[in-house]
Parts: sequence; C-alpha cells; structure tokens
Amino acid sequence: MTIINNTLIMKHLNIFTLALIGLLLSCNKPDLTIRTIAPNVLKDKIAGGWAGKILGVTYGAPTEFRAQGRTFEEAIRWAPKDAIGALSQDDLYVQLTFLMTMDQFGIDAPAKKYQELFAKSGYMLWHANAQSRKNYFDSIFPPKSGAPEFNFHANDIDFQIEADYIGFMSPGMPNSAAKLADKIGHIMNYGDGVYGGVFLSALYAEAFFEKDIRKIVEKALRSLPAESDYAKVLGDVLMLKDKNPTDWHASWKALEDKWGKTHICAAGEAFNIDAKFNGAFIVMGLLYGGGDVMKTMEITTRCGQDSDCNPSNAMAILGVINGFSHLPEAMQKSVTEMQDSLFIFTNYIFRKAVDKTYQYAVNHVVAEGGAVTSDKINVKIQDPVPAPLEVSFPKMVLSEKVSIFDVKRWKLSGNWQPFQLPDEYTAVKAKQAKFASKKGDALEFGFEGTAISLEGNWKKDAGKAELYIDGKLHNSFDTYFYYNKQEQTPINICHALNLSPGKHTLKIVVTGDKKPEALDSRIYISDALVFKEK
Repeated sequence: MTIINNTLIMKHLNIFTLALIGLLLSCNKPDLTIRTIAPNVLKDKIAGGWAGKILGVTYGAPTEFRAQGRTFEEAIRWAPKDAIGALSQDDLYVQLTFLMTMDQFGIDAPAKKYQELFAKSGYMLWHANAQSRKNYFDSIFPPKSGAPEFNFHANDIDFQIEADYIGFMSPGMPNSAAKLADKIGHIMNYGDGVYGGVFLSALYAEAFFEKDIRKIVEKALRSLPAESDYAKVLGDVLMLKDKNPTDWHASWKALEDKWGKTHICAAGEAFNIDAKFNGAFIVMGLLYGGGDVMKTMEITTRCGQDSDCNPSNAMAILGVINGFSHLPEAMQKSVTEMQDSLFIFTNYIFRKAVDKTYQYAVNHVVAEGGAVTSDKINVKIQDPVPAPLEVSFPKMVLSEKVSIFDVKRWKLSGNWQPFQLPDEYTAVKAKQAKFASKKGDALEFGFEGTAISLEGNWKKDAGKAELYIDGKLHNSFDTYFYYNKQEQTPINICHALNLSPGKHTLKIVVTGDKKPEALDSRIYISDALVFKEK
C-alpha cells in the first residue's frame, strides 16, 4: 500500500513539474501579435512617407497626363531641389485638409464634417472631389456624396491620392486604416474608388514592419474583396511580374490591353483617371523598381496617365519602408530645406505634418490595444480583413457617344442655342454645347442600353432641370457651380444607371428655377454617353 502511494505521489509531482516548465516556457514565448518599434524609428518612417509624397509628386508633375494609352518615353528632368514644388500640389494640400479637420474636431469627427471643411477649402477640385464639393452645397452628404447615383466619378483616383496620412498613422493596423478609409473615402468615392485608398493605406500599414515589397503588396491586397476589379487588376500585375520578370513594358502593354478602357467618367477617351488602373501603375513601379528610389519613380511615371500622383504614392511607400534617414542624402537635404514652408491652403508645414501624424499614430496604436512607453511602442498587429464588396458600375461598357449637334438623334423643343467656349478654353472656335433657360424647354434622346450619362456644363449662369426616363421622373438636378470662380466644362450633369436592357427614351425638362446666386437658369448639354452590358 505504501509503495502504491509513493508511486502516485511521484506521478503527480512529475505532472506538476511538467506543467510548471510549460508555463515558464510559455512566458518566454514571443507574442506574435505584438510588434515593437522604437518611437524615433516610427517617426522617421512617417517622415519618410511624407517626404516620399513630396519627392514623387514633383518628379512626375511635368508628365501628368502627357502619356495616355502609351508609355512616356521622353526625357524626365528632375532634381531633388524641385521638391519645393510640392507645396502647391493637390496630392498634399487636399489630405492636409483632412488632417486639419482631425485637429479641430477629432479623428472621430463625422464624415459630413470632413466633407464640409474639404468643400469650403480655397482650392480648385476636379472629378470625384469636385462632385463631392458640389454635392455638399446641394445638401448631399456622405455616404451618398460618393455613391454612383450622385457621383459619376465614383471609381476615379481622387481618394487614392489623398489617403496616405491614414496609412501613415496606422502602423501594422490595416483594419484600423480601412475603417477610417471607409468613412472618409465615401465622401467622394465608392467601390473601386474607395478601394484605392483602402489599398494604399494598407500598403503603408504593412510597410512599417516589412521590407519585402512583394510581401507588402500581397498582404495589402488581402484588405480588398477578391471579387473587386481593383483586386483583379493587382492580381494581374503580380502575375505579369512573374511572367515578365524584367520587362515592365510588356506587362504595361498587357494591362493596357485588358484594363485601359474600363474607366467610366471619361469613357471613350484615352484619358484614364480610374483608381484601379493607376493603382496598378503604382504597384508596377514598386515591383519593377526593386526598392531603388529613382528606378521606382521612373517606371511609375513612364506608365503614364496620372503620372504625378502614382510616383508620389510609390515613393511614399519606399519612404515608409526605409525611413527618412535612409533616403538619398540629396533628397533628405531638399526636403529639410523646405520643412518650414507652408503648403498652400493649409496651416501645415512638413515638420508639423510629421509631428501631428506621429501623435495620431501613437494614439491610434493605443486605441487599438497597443502600448506606448518612452522607449518602445508595442503595436497589436492586425491580420487583414477584406472590405465589403461594392461595385459602382456593374457590367457597364461604353456603347456610343452622341454629340448634341447630331441633329438626327435629338428632339429639341423650345429655345435651344449653341454655346461656344471662350478663347481661353480652346484654340478651336467650335461650338461646345447647346443651352436653354426657359421653363418647359425640353429635349429627348432615344437610346438602347442599360445606362446613360449626359455631359454638359456647370456654370455660374446655370440652373435646374428634371430628368425623365421612359416618361417617368428619374430625378431633379442643379447645374449651378461657381465655387472659387471655378466652373466645370464639360462634366457629367445627370445620369441613370441599372436600366433594363433594351430601348429607352431620355427627356430633359428645364424648370426655369435656379439658386439665388445663379446668374441665369441655363441648362447646358454637350453629349450623351450610352452604356450597355459587357
């Protein structure tokens, strides 16, 4: 009996000893969900990101939209001293407006407040941003202000080029970045347009703790829904890099052939401001540049289209990966020399952008379960969760573009007059649109397809009208626009989406109504863009 009891005692002691050893070992096992970064390193990487934006945008600025549907093969003349030009670039001052909103109202300010300060800023805007500004003054607020029904530029590049700060303040936290991107991105975009900002901010989030560019791209890609066209085009870029390891021109040609005509707002033109297509060029530059800053900027720029924004984003990624202190000495010097100069329309200088973003990043880390001490920052790393699927313009491809001067296609009633742009707009003295201003003036247009967009002018003497599809009122719209003395010519003035396949009739009726500040109630029409299913 005694022998049995001793055996049992020894058995229990062994179990206890093993459990204690296991506990001690587990205490020494690193927590793989926590990554540590020194405060000075985090700040250096944030500075590198802002510097990359500055350097990249000035490198590509002289080439912007000079290569449409082709690569840019002319000489690129740039020196680091040209970085001073970034002080007047919208790639910087627009997103600094959003930082100013955070400074005044907090990071958790409602989307409408971000839209308000953005809409009331002193600078000009275009495409999705311009529509969002107009939507604000027409009392259309987020998320409607970026939705396809209210913004025909929903897939454009706008949010993509102004979302960098979100990634800069989200080290290792792509889901936290995506949450903020979802709120602010829907001010002016939807679907692939929002995904541009989600993907870029995820790239930055991953770049704080990873140097392998391929791995950064692949992990950031997980923040997008796999079914989205944005994810698909990036998948093609990765596939083409494997197929053409050193020949970026061959990969560019394949992308152009497949994706070059998929944009909506400028359908039928070589001009392409689509977020996903330009986003592909960012990744092209990063992959084929291989971490070399000059090669990365050059390839991204030579891919064409929005070729100041794209190298700005690509260079900012390298800035986060390497940190400001590891950029080429001449680049560091040029940015340092301008660090106290004010970005136009803002109260920000480079040093303030770095300091404020660093503080937002530290706060963001703590809010998301991390910890901060004087000598280290523990970030609770997030595994990417795909954003919900949104599709702005499902299965839409351009069928035809019909000028208002094609008399066989339009039926006009009332007093419609031809309009010619002033000389400063064009060297060609051609009639650009027709306009009418009296209540009841109308036009009809028959078409076959699933969607239609009318192009015309937003002007200071423009007013309101009603859009009818197949005899039913679709919506009312206002074409007055004269913010900061800016008008838009031509621009989408109204549209109807998701129609049943087949023949339809569009009718526009001038109401004669206008905003008090409008000089007249004119409605300008230049073209109809008809779309069909793919």
